[in-house]
Amino acid sequence: MTKRTVPEAYYGLPPEVTYCRRCVMSNQRPASYPEFRHTTDRKTPSLNIWEDGVCDACRYAEMKERIDWEAREEELARLLDHYRRSDGGYDCIVPGSGGKDSGFAAHVLKHRYGMNPLTVTWPPILYTDIGLQNFRNWVEVGGVDNVTFKPNGRAQKILTRLAIENLLHPFQTFILGQKNLAPKLALKFGIPLVFYGESEAEYGNPIAETNTSLRDKAYFTMQDLSEVYLGGVSVPQLQDDYGLSLNELSPYLPPDVSELEQNRVEVHYLGYYLKWTPQEAYYYAVDHTGFEVNPVRTEGTYSKYNSLDDKIDGFHYYTTWIKFGLGRATYDASQEIRNKHLTRDEAVALVRRFDGEFPERYFREVMDYIGMDPDHFLELCDRFRSPHLWRKEEGAWTLRHPVWQEAEPQAMRVAAAT
Repeated sequence: MTKRTVPEAYYGLPPEVTYCRRCVMSNQRPASYPEFRHTTDRKTPSLNIWEDGVCDACRYAEMKERIDWEAREEELARLLDHYRRSDGGYDCIVPGSGGKDSGFAAHVLKHRYGMNPLTVTWPPILYTDIGLQNFRNWVEVGGVDNVTFKPNGRAQKILTRLAIENLLHPFQTFILGQKNLAPKLALKFGIPLVFYGESEAEYGNPIAETNTSLRDKAYFTMQDLSEVYLGGVSVPQLQDDYGLSLNELSPYLPPDVSELEQNRVEVHYLGYYLKWTPQEAYYYAVDHTGFEVNPVRTEGTYSKYNSLDDKIDGFHYYTTWIKFGLGRATYDASQEIRNKHLTRDEAVALVRRFDGEFPERYFREVMDYIGMDPDHFLELCDRFRSPHLWRKEEGAWTLRHPVWQEAEPQAMRVAAAT
């Protein structure tokens, strides 16, 4: 008997592709991981799908319907009462860019609960026109104070190129800033309370993360420089081989865990206390912060109001399609299923139509900005395709296990089991 050859699975991903029977997400979806520990040989933790075929994100969506949200809001009120200042000083930090979620969070904290939030922004590598307009509206219409930290462009371009070369991860420098800036500024300004929006468990992180409002310190603190890798490269190598000083790298480094603990800085998810629905955050932000949708459909998906601010954002979702077989439409449609705004059949059709669409609109501009040859980027995309997800037929790459081919057999299995 000839032994069947099983294609290799890169990144430590599960070799067998399984889709959640409720949403359109697969077990190839990477869970959050400390971004500054991302190396070329990292094994990626991924979405858990239970024996009944339901993923952690959909399971948590079920749990949200049973949570006593009035009791949770009372918890929030007690927390805010403890930190609220009456001397005019800032008493909490809200990181964001003026999108729907940060717009909702900052405005609610200020106007519903009487807090004095300072908003902080790590800006996109390249703002879109609508992203910059929404940021300005957040401050001007939403009426919030803001501190924006713009890292030096030379270092950012080098680190972004390295993240693409070594990890096919064009969004890494933005994610590092997004996760690390707020707690670092909390230390600098003596503001011990930080609020992010919803937990990553809403989208597929381990469901145990929903047991607390506190963000896991492992995501945004370090103990020693030796554990830090940026663009898949160690700090000493970045200094020696790429001429980046420690000062130039410091904006991307997480704060020291002992310093946060000594100053009693707490990082919370507002979505632990208030039921978080992206569509409702969108409507609220439109009404209260001047948030505007994209005038055109976002490449790779069907929506016009998610992740609008960065011209490199489409590259992020295109590379998740390459590495994990999951594009932007999969992410958007899965959360809309959980919030009862789409059926699974509708979502499958949207994924089939839009997932994997190439980010053509800003492709040349982004490549020029970071100094990368466009053909080299395309070569890297082919190099990072995992054999267990992709095959090449007649010169074209195709997914081995797309959700639109899995949906019918899966439905038959579920029907047989019930």
